[in-house]
Amino acid sequence: MKALSIITASICLAAAVACSSQETGTQEEGNAVIENIMSRRSIRKYKPEAVARETMQTILECGINAPNGMNKQSWEVRVIDDPAVMEEIISLMCAGNPEVEPGAVKGCFRGAPTMIFIANDPSYDCSPIDCGLLSENIMLSGWSLGVGSVCLGSPIRFLNKSKEAITRLGFSEGYTPIICIGMGYPDEAPEAKPRDFSKVRFVE
Repeated sequence: MKALSIITASICLAAAVACSSQETGTQEEGNAVIENIMSRRSIRKYKPEAVARETMQTILECGINAPNGMNKQSWEVRVIDDPAVMEEIISLMCAGNPEVEPGAVKGCFRGAPTMIFIANDPSYDCSPIDCGLLSENIMLSGWSLGVGSVCLGSPIRFLNKSKEAITRLGFSEGYTPIICIGMGYPDEAPEAKPRDFSKVRFVE
């Protein structure tokens, strides 16, 4: 019986040491979430293949799990990964912006093979914040899976001048496109741009 107790105690001690080693190793290796945030870059050059639907499903689930006011989930998301559909949307946007060169409209998507259009509910004043949080979740979760992204404003300016393009995307009545995210597998590795921490202060 005494021998069994000694064996049991030895096993427990070994397990404790193993757990302690794992925790120490994790600390030494750094925080995966912080590493993901600090390493993410906006990508403007992509490989041609669209992001796999299964991968996008995971990314989008991460997106809609973003914090949002009163759980209103005041967003709608539309994803395009079919080149033919994207060309159709671009044609409609060109028609709605005749003063803009067609090449400029097409170029504003940066060649990303998967496009995400996000619309907000203007009747809720915090909806733009909700959509921003949704977008950040999408981009960070994508980066953790090897998928690059870029948040784009120009497509929204062109899109909101084309009722036909908005109708084609199928947003509910009253929802307004507010953010566009291009996604794909990176074909570049840009350096980080400097950040101005002087704009951040502790109030004392």
